[in-house]
Amino acid sequence: MALLPILCYPDPRLHKVAQPVAAVDDRLRTLIDDMLETMYDANGIGLAATQIDVHQRLVVIDTSEERNQPLVLINPEITWMSDERVKGDEGCLSVPGIYDGVERATAVKVTALDRDGQTQNIEAEGLLAICIQHELDHLKGKVFVEYLSPLKQGRIKTKMVKAQKAER
Repeated sequence: MALLPILCYPDPRLHKVAQPVAAVDDRLRTLIDDMLETMYDANGIGLAATQIDVHQRLVVIDTSEERNQPLVLINPEITWMSDERVKGDEGCLSVPGIYDGVERATAVKVTALDRDGQTQNIEAEGLLAICIQHELDHLKGKVFVEYLSPLKQGRIKTKMVKAQKAER
């Protein structure tokens, strides 16, 4: 397994729309394992393939306390969202150190393939539902800061660019 580099906002590659996964094979399962290792190493609860510059509809999530219940979503589609909404602070591995309020549905239903290519139907609420919505946004080329005001977006972009220059 390998740790993969995570793209940082405002990298334009984060805005590419992911394409459907054509085949669930050993190459994809290796990518899934690498994504899980990368997510756990970065102390994240979700990672979309877009964030590692792979533009396929693939997401890994683990919201468990023990970090031992990985969820793999291949070609995920939200089939239902609750009307009830909640606004909570979100963060993102592609926007390190930044947290802000985003409004999301409190519950969702999702259809996706698992790591073996089998169809799974998931009903999620709370943190898992929010995480699924956040990660599926990445597959559409959307980063959570885009839900914020233009002023906040500009401040975050400036802060991230400065941080990236300081690292070089």
